[in-house]
Amino acid sequence: MKLDPFYLIVDSARWIERLVPLGVQLVQLRVKDMDEAGLRREIRAAKAVCERHGCQFIVNDYWRLAIDEGCDFVHLGQEDLADADVKAIRSAGLKLGLSTHDDTELDIALAADPDYVALGPVYPTILKAMKWASQGLDRIANWKQRVGAVPLVAIGGLNVERIPGVFAQGANAAAVVTDITLNAAPEARTREWLAATAQWR
Repeated sequence: MKLDPFYLIVDSARWIERLVPLGVQLVQLRVKDMDEAGLRREIRAAKAVCERHGCQFIVNDYWRLAIDEGCDFVHLGQEDLADADVKAIRSAGLKLGLSTHDDTELDIALAADPDYVALGPVYPTILKAMKWASQGLDRIANWKQRVGAVPLVAIGGLNVERIPGVFAQGANAAAVVTDITLNAAPEARTREWLAATAQWR
């Protein structure tokens, strides 16, 4: 499969309502610490926006809800993958993206036959505390050799200025969170990302 090179990750349907209409073609909803009813509302609202705008919608973690709500893509971290029913995910027709941070995790991910693999953090990130040091650009090239035709998503500390280096090393998509959501002008920054990734689209 082919991923859009600009992979937006946000924590609410409200962000998706703001930014997807600008031309975003790939977005992940990553919500933490919410009850099931709230999660369903968020997923339904986000999915509706994405369907209207032809945007690929990915649900983070909540694979059962993604199946229930008729979504077509789920992203799992390594801990979530260990507890997930990959057969059920596949039987429901969902595509699967997986996070990796080291060689062991990459082996585990590839054994699950994912639709893409994410590598991070490429650069230091403020999004969450991680036990892994930043990977650096060279690791992207190494990972791409190992994953072959499987799309590779770079994540962690990325901004518009760092995009060329990420793609030069073989990444297929650049994932972004705080460079947009913490920006004083998120819509303008989103447009910058869309313009900066256009040549790989």
